[in-house]
Amino acid sequence: MTTDPLIRIAEALERLAPALPAAPDFGAADAFIWHSQPDRLEAVTHVSRVGIDLLIGVNRSRDTLLENTRQFARGFGANNALLWGARGMGKSSLVKAVHAKVRAEGEPLKLVEISREDLGTIGRLLNFLRAAKEHRFILFCDDLSFSHDDQHYKALKAVLDGGIEGRPSNVVFYATSNRRHLMPREMIENERSSAINPAEAVEEKVSLSDRFGLWLGFHPCDQDDYLAMIRGYCDSYGLSVPEERLRAEAIEWQATRGSRSGRVAWQFFCDLAGREGLKVA
Repeated sequence: MTTDPLIRIAEALERLAPALPAAPDFGAADAFIWHSQPDRLEAVTHVSRVGIDLLIGVNRSRDTLLENTRQFARGFGANNALLWGARGMGKSSLVKAVHAKVRAEGEPLKLVEISREDLGTIGRLLNFLRAAKEHRFILFCDDLSFSHDDQHYKALKAVLDGGIEGRPSNVVFYATSNRRHLMPREMIENERSSAINPAEAVEEKVSLSDRFGLWLGFHPCDQDDYLAMIRGYCDSYGLSVPEERLRAEAIEWQATRGSRSGRVAWQFFCDLAGREGLKVA
């Protein structure tokens, strides 16, 4: 046993240091969730999603994102994508559905979800993904937005378009947000009104959305699309309901909610399926 105090201190610190995380087994699943403290990728064996054919009223966004994802999965040029707009209109559902569609076409594509709160650790996550050169990854952040004192956007800016390493060639970043510029309008106006140079005050944060090559907008659906969504769910699950009754109950349901969206359509269908004794997985 050594008597040198410096060596003993170094040995003690080494024992206290956390072990390096094991390299994830990307063959274990098609989708993963990133966790920090400690850093790890958790395999998801069953992804909660709907079929791409059930996403009604978002045809242009669907086709654009699907083609971009196919290009990326095949090793060609592709853009990071920001899906922004109305709540409940299928933004996150589309990302998951596109991933499933491209996987079904035989492309070895993985989906990795990172929460907004963990964006500060995105560099460490990319080290895992960069090392797995035989795989291609969609890095997905749902409900992305920032407050005035949030510094996570700086780490994300470097990944999207900047820094020495930047985004690995085997990673594309997809995010959803209710806001096109990823921050509340009142915050932008407040920054402008209180700054010495108003334009420069907000440029640092607003420019983040410019680093997404694709901006795909989602807008509230009309009544025809809302009813078509519900009919699609009924057909997919084999639920037979007379058209007049389905229409009347669906319109009453959306009136009580005060809005129409894909989420409201799904919630109505779940209620209808329950009343009809149908199990919905």
